[in-house]
Amino acid sequence: MLATQVHSAALADRIRLPFVFDPVALADDLDRVVAAAAIQTGGNATAWIDHFVPQNYDGSWSVIPLRGVAGATHPVRMIYADPTATAFADGPLLAHAPHIRAVLERFACPLQTVRLMRLTPGSQIKPHRDHDLAAETGAARIHVPITTNPQVEFMLNDIRVTMAAGSAWYLRLADPHAVANRGPCDRVHLVIDCIADAWLLDLLRASDETA
Repeated sequence: MLATQVHSAALADRIRLPFVFDPVALADDLDRVVAAAAIQTGGNATAWIDHFVPQNYDGSWSVIPLRGVAGATHPVRMIYADPTATAFADGPLLAHAPHIRAVLERFACPLQTVRLMRLTPGSQIKPHRDHDLAAETGAARIHVPITTNPQVEFMLNDIRVTMAAGSAWYLRLADPHAVANRGPCDRVHLVIDCIADAWLLDLLRASDETA
């Protein structure tokens, strides 16, 4: 349990936040980050790190870490959203993403891991739960789509969530969810894990009421 946990009455399982970000600018950041990561690896490997739970997906689901557990150097540790960690730090790739940094600055709650997560065409994430990810119990995950297409199916509690590029969403991923990219292009989301403090809970309640 998070030491800074703030109890809250039940919220909707999906809440669109009152933020709109420029998807073209975010896509430019994505290109810069991928290019910088390729240089960082000596140009011998892809910038994307395969997700470390292969039994949870078919096809290609991969990650670029922008912020993570302080001191992590192993690729798996760098992309892992460790619920027991208490210290987090920006990674060097975030310096190449001014528009993504501006997105993060809109969130006044404590940020933990920040990742780019890619699901390639024809790939799917199998139904599962992330049991620690519910704002009511202190931890929240925010999704900001950067590249997507109409054939991406993000199912939460068996109901589809349609998220446009540049929008921002809280999703209660302690509930059952699955994703399939049935379209022709990559689905890349900026995924922000944060502590659900009083600021974020107030934002979620206000957004839920106006949705």
